[in-house]
Amino acid sequence: MSFWDGLWRGRANQFESGSASSNAIELTKRHPSVSLTKQGAATGNLRINLSWQMRTSDFGRRSRSGRSLLRNPLSLFKPEVVQGHTQGVVNVDLDLGCLYELVDGERGVVQPLGNFFGDLNAPPYVKLSGDDRFGSGSGETVYVNLDHRESIKRLLVFVYIYDQTPAFDRTHAKVTLYPGNGPRIEISLDEHAPQARSCAVVLIENVKGELMVRREVKFVYGFQSELDRLYGWGLQWGRGYKQSKSGR
Repeated sequence: MSFWDGLWRGRANQFESGSASSNAIELTKRHPSVSLTKQGAATGNLRINLSWQMRTSDFGRRSRSGRSLLRNPLSLFKPEVVQGHTQGVVNVDLDLGCLYELVDGERGVVQPLGNFFGDLNAPPYVKLSGDDRFGSGSGETVYVNLDHRESIKRLLVFVYIYDQTPAFDRTHAKVTLYPGNGPRIEISLDEHAPQARSCAVVLIENVKGELMVRREVKFVYGFQSELDRLYGWGLQWGRGYKQSKSGR
């Protein structure tokens, strides 16, 4: 083998390694769960991100129809987000939250509503970074300190529509988990539930020392209290309000 062959093989291996590290695990109905422990990703801070696009659900289908392209061929080259805004923007405010249960029995919620932002270095070892009301690129993020995983019994990550019209089927929402090590884990909220106001997205459980992530994607027509009843959390709920956007 020549020097140049060895140099090329080395570059190829580097490229393959970088490509593999950028892969994602998509949780679906057929493949609903993954073990963070077996992935070697059960330490450090787990970042859980909610992102969505505020647009109509069917603009892609209409903009790609033959009739539309015949009338305006240049529309094929327009960015989809621009097309979406010309056909109407979904007025919706998605929020990310997390119900937690610790091994010692403590239970509660981390969410923007009520300013329950949690704590990363003390119980519940879950913290919300902020409240994104516009579907920006960064979205909303919850952090989980997995260095305290032995104190965590289960976490239910959920998304709810605080106000405005229910429109889960038009927001193209996705929840992505970014472990400290290994591939990211993606869960799309792509099921048809136009009138739902809340969705249990993913359940993280400590099962005999193994940290399991399981896709839920269960839509309900109520709010957090209905998710609570569905998963048996046993919390007491009251009506909550957020500050106006101008008051942030």
